[in-house]
Amino acid sequence: MDRLDPRATYGSTDPMIDDGQGSIAGGAPAGAFNPWRYRDEAGVADADLVGYKVEATDGGIGKIDSASHEVGGSYLVVDTGPWIFGKKVMLPAGTVNQVDHDDKKVYVDRSKDQIKAAPEYDETSHSDPAYRDTLGGYYDETYGNVPPGTAR
Repeated sequence: MDRLDPRATYGSTDPMIDDGQGSIAGGAPAGAFNPWRYRDEAGVADADLVGYKVEATDGGIGKIDSASHEVGGSYLVVDTGPWIFGKKVMLPAGTVNQVDHDDKKVYVDRSKDQIKAAPEYDETSHSDPAYRDTLGGYYDETYGNVPPGTAR
C-alpha cells in the first residue's frame, strides 16, 4: 500500500460537501478537527489494530497495545517501548492518516516530539472526560504546527 504524501492536500477544496460535513477527512463540520473519530479514508473500518506498528511523520514510535472503535470516542494506546522509557501514549483516532494492513502499520500525522509532549497517559484515565478534553484539545492545537498542505 502506498504511503500518503505529507506534502499533498487530500479532499475537496469546497468547505461544504457531503451534507455539510466539510472537506477535512473525518467528516467534521466546515473543516474542524474531530480527535475521536477515524478518518473515512484512513482504512481503519472495524479492523483489529492491536499489534500494528505506529509510524509518526518522522519515524516509528511503538506498537498498538489496545484500540477502540467507540462512536465518538475512538483511540489507540501505543506502547512506546524504549523510545519514551517504556511508557504508553494515547492517540485520538483523528490523528490516524492511513493504515497499511499488509505491513501492519498505522501512520499518524504527528511528529515524535508532538506525541512525546502530549498529556501523559494513565491507564485509568482513558475514559475520563476531563482527560479526553485535555488530550483532544492538545492534538487540535498541534494542527497549527502541521505544515501547510499536509493531509489531515
